[in-house]
Amino acid sequence: MSALREQLARELEAARQRTLLLTDHDDPDLLRQHSPLMSPLVWDLAHVGQQEDLWLLRRGDGRRPGLLPPSVEALYDAFTHPRAVRDRLPLLPPVEARAFCREVRGRVLDRLDSFGADDDPFDVAMVVSHEQQHDETMLQTLQLRVGPPLLGEGTPLPPGRPGVAGTSVLVPGGPFVLGVDADDEPFSLDNERPAHVVDVPAFRIGRVPVTNAEYAAFVADGGYDTPRWWSGRGWAHRQEAGPQRPQYWSPDGTVRTRFGVLEQLPPDEPVQHVTFFEAEAYAAWAGARLPTEAEWEKAAVWDPATGRRRRWPWGSADPSPALANLGGTALRPAPVGAYPAGASAYGAEQMVGDVWEWTSSGFRPWPGFTPMLYADYSAPFFGGDHRVLRGGAWSVAPSILRPSFRNWDHPVRRQVFSGFRLAWSVDEPGA
Repeated sequence: MSALREQLARELEAARQRTLLLTDHDDPDLLRQHSPLMSPLVWDLAHVGQQEDLWLLRRGDGRRPGLLPPSVEALYDAFTHPRAVRDRLPLLPPVEARAFCREVRGRVLDRLDSFGADDDPFDVAMVVSHEQQHDETMLQTLQLRVGPPLLGEGTPLPPGRPGVAGTSVLVPGGPFVLGVDADDEPFSLDNERPAHVVDVPAFRIGRVPVTNAEYAAFVADGGYDTPRWWSGRGWAHRQEAGPQRPQYWSPDGTVRTRFGVLEQLPPDEPVQHVTFFEAEAYAAWAGARLPTEAEWEKAAVWDPATGRRRRWPWGSADPSPALANLGGTALRPAPVGAYPAGASAYGAEQMVGDVWEWTSSGFRPWPGFTPMLYADYSAPFFGGDHRVLRGGAWSVAPSILRPSFRNWDHPVRRQVFSGFRLAWSVDEPGA
């Protein structure tokens, strides 16, 4: 067995074990539509197997017969069937969905036995990324679920540090390399490429994400009832949808629900489950703004001493529990200041893990964009209403994340494990 085959098999197995853990529940929980925003868990389960069949057994050729009959396979087309109606489809029952995934995986591992130096592992990495992303989606579903806890308390996290909330770091103006190339990040997705130089004016950015305590002050100050803090569209959404606090917070702001567990709101934990519009309003109230994508990525990875990108904010070492909160086992963000060793060259902390961070940027292709083999991954979403989130949350598998990774969602969504940090424009001489 080659080293490459072993690596790919390990990553496939890690994703599958996580999928099985997140779907190891009674059938009613798997079949129920817990929210119109999300699929029934059993749909996600069979969908990851269907996509693995398509991309690794049929090499992306949907005209070739798969392991499912065409009429059944069509049920798992995400573009044909919106999430809100998937519970009405004649989906595979959980036992059949698991059996189908096992059959696909067995055939994929057989294929990997003949994997050689001339084979491109990108398609396998793409399938791993797809499954891990659906695992995060299933965590969102389980957070929306109403009922007794299913996932436990989560693994312990390091303590935070006092005095870091509300502070910022300076990023001087100048050019840097935004995005990556396949030579440096062979498993990067099409929207992360190609690397190109951009010039970013000087700015300050939050050392850490905005915390629950900071956001609670905005709520207490009537932030949800003051139109001047909100954009026109944001205030229209505020009036129509009626949010009065982050999702899962109690009316008095002291208690929240976390995967069915009621707990006191941790004041030094990054706020999460806020929309882009809420983040934007808080920033205006605080006399700040949201960072652009380019600002966020420069603060995360550019090393001014060497004039080069770092692979991670802290350097070249792979993520570890001492550097970032990733992998999903904690079931929550870490308190701010928990990872001083994970700071970027500019001193920004927790830019990888904990919460996805809203930026002010719409989802656009980088100059020279070329679609990857799954051409519909990014391109159909360019130029729409989506806003970009960066950094990954506690729920993201470290094997699929990069500082260049671009997530995107509608500005009204907050089932995502989404938070934000602030930014400020500065004049270089007075910085």
